[in-house]
Amino acid sequence: MIPDYHIHTAMCGHARGGMEELVRKAIDKGFTEIGIADHLPLLYTDDRVLSMAPHELPRYVESVLELKERYSGRIDIRLGIEADYHPHTMEERLQMLDTYPFDFIIGSVHIIGDWIFDDPRYVDCYREIDLDGFYLEYMRAEEEMVSTRLFDIVGHPDLVKKFGDRAQADLAPAYRDLLVKIKEAGACYEINTAGLRWPVGEMYPEPSFVHLGAELGVPVTVGSDSHCPEDIGRDFDHAIALLRQAGYGETAWFKGREMSLRPLPLM
Repeated sequence: MIPDYHIHTAMCGHARGGMEELVRKAIDKGFTEIGIADHLPLLYTDDRVLSMAPHELPRYVESVLELKERYSGRIDIRLGIEADYHPHTMEERLQMLDTYPFDFIIGSVHIIGDWIFDDPRYVDCYREIDLDGFYLEYMRAEEEMVSTRLFDIVGHPDLVKKFGDRAQADLAPAYRDLLVKIKEAGACYEINTAGLRWPVGEMYPEPSFVHLGAELGVPVTVGSDSHCPEDIGRDFDHAIALLRQAGYGETAWFKGREMSLRPLPLM
């Protein structure tokens, strides 16, 4: 079974389930490897509904590493983190990332300007914007993030569609540019099944992105973006089917910030 590298814990403020409960659920579901990847402190806001506070990060790391040791032999637990790309706070963010022995770092864009666009509390802002222009601005931010070469996995590459608001512009050139940069950076992108649980009703990224990624030979991994134990590995059958349809035969695995490629399972 391929690993689920995008599992959140209650420490982020908008999920439920203790870490050990999450590990036990993953074992029950047949996983031999998972990555716990909660939100790095956001720094651009201190809203505790969105991420842990900076002083909690050491406890997060210690807790994951303790479980890694305790469950050794039953499941491999990778220490991950989901770190936002936000140019004005990158120096402090980099210091945090360099302090701990992460196995992988997911890079995500959740904020453009001062708008946290995937927060349901601010969804009405979609009615007030030039949607095509915003999509392209988001894609530029994704490219800038990848160009820093600080991240191993590009998380949910088309998150802007979360609430079902779709651009009319042709995004294929922007997708190609991003995928080329991901490959050049030695990174991969994520098929994130959480989109199936939001109004858009589609995994991130859209199928055309995945097909283009396969054509260009860009590595890929899979994450549930689970915020509760029952969602770990949810809809991975859909993700694997899309990968096979697109022409992928391997997925990316991580340990110590090093990526390896392993065959897709038969399921």
